[in-house]
Amino acid sequence: MADTLTITDNRTGKHYEVPITDGTIRAMDLRQIRASADDFGLMTYDPAFQNTASCRSSITYIDGDKGILEYRGYPIDQLAEHSTYLETAYLILFGELPNAAQLDSWTREITLHTMLHENIKKFMEGFQYDAHPMGIFLSTAGALSTIYPDAKNISDADSRRLQVRRLIAKVPSIAAYAYRHSIGRPYIYPDNDLSFTGNFLNMLFKMTELKYKPHPVLERALDVLFILHADHEQNCSTSAMRGIGSSQADPYASLAGAAAALYGPLHGGANEAVLHMLKEIGSVNHVPEFIKRVKGGEGRLMGFGHRVYKSYDPRARIIKETADRVFEVTGRNPLTDIALELERIALEDDYFVSRKLYPNVDFYSGLIYQAMGFPLDMFPVLFAIPRTAGWLAQWDEMLRDNDQKIARPRQIYTGSARRDYATLTARG
Repeated sequence: MADTLTITDNRTGKHYEVPITDGTIRAMDLRQIRASADDFGLMTYDPAFQNTASCRSSITYIDGDKGILEYRGYPIDQLAEHSTYLETAYLILFGELPNAAQLDSWTREITLHTMLHENIKKFMEGFQYDAHPMGIFLSTAGALSTIYPDAKNISDADSRRLQVRRLIAKVPSIAAYAYRHSIGRPYIYPDNDLSFTGNFLNMLFKMTELKYKPHPVLERALDVLFILHADHEQNCSTSAMRGIGSSQADPYASLAGAAAALYGPLHGGANEAVLHMLKEIGSVNHVPEFIKRVKGGEGRLMGFGHRVYKSYDPRARIIKETADRVFEVTGRNPLTDIALELERIALEDDYFVSRKLYPNVDFYSGLIYQAMGFPLDMFPVLFAIPRTAGWLAQWDEMLRDNDQKIARPRQIYTGSARRDYATLTARG
């Protein structure tokens, strides 16, 4: 039997056969279903795209019911254990893990592009002293479009690859400069002798020492966190990256829009919300009362549940293990005991289990970032750095997809019917 869907339009009695491919039907196939000759045709209504596939992608696979996350087919736990962020970025961008020569070349290419144009430094110095680092980050990323006008040649594969190298290399520098600006410290130039994450820590925290030496545990922890955040399918910011890119905007402008989407508290600010919640609880002894209030509709359990995952977020398990290693170096975050008790009770309570509210990636990541010395307003920036690889991979894939056109959703009009203009005096 053919994979088709038979639709009966009860308005007209007509039957339609719609092909099913990969578990989906094409929305345009519904346009043939009309109640009359002048009918526009049937559309779907799907606020927030909860059940609409906007593209075909070979980058990231998620099975939310089973708690599976894979980049190009590789399980996230294997990459977090064995890979580095730059190697994972190469995988996400180019489809395969690099061999030794490819990895050396890729690492060298990124290292040579970490410096920022001096005009960009002057641009960043124009922000108010207490400007939010994420506002500085997304503005500066967009400003790179004026530094590299060649990026507008999006049809040239070599040019696209050059912009990819530039952006992967420069976003940590932008982020570090934004942080240093926000706390009134001088900018630190990149150190090409350090690893990708080691150099980032150098640009953030170097003081008067001649050579900054990142702690290997913290350097590795940041690498793992970057791997976990490198891509996550068609989320809000990735959808923004694709949508802006579909107008053939250059990658810097597109990435600025994606970062703006990430700026929102429901996306990149979720781990900050977890810390606010834990501080509000204040003590392990107050956890049962907080749980009671949440069940009574008087509060929200931040860091639990996910639009996609209906079981334990696979990234949350890895982050929890990473947190233990970080705390051995930095000391235990005092909010950790509250988090552990909150997780224990929630995972045993039928109210949360029945609603499939399990810890997600944001529940422990904020604790790690805080223990490493990052202020809360840096959290979305720390999200944007690794997600740059995913955004660029999705942007490039979209440009090479012949099915894609400029994004232009439909709407259901609910306004006034046609009416004639009345003069000011006639309006009474």
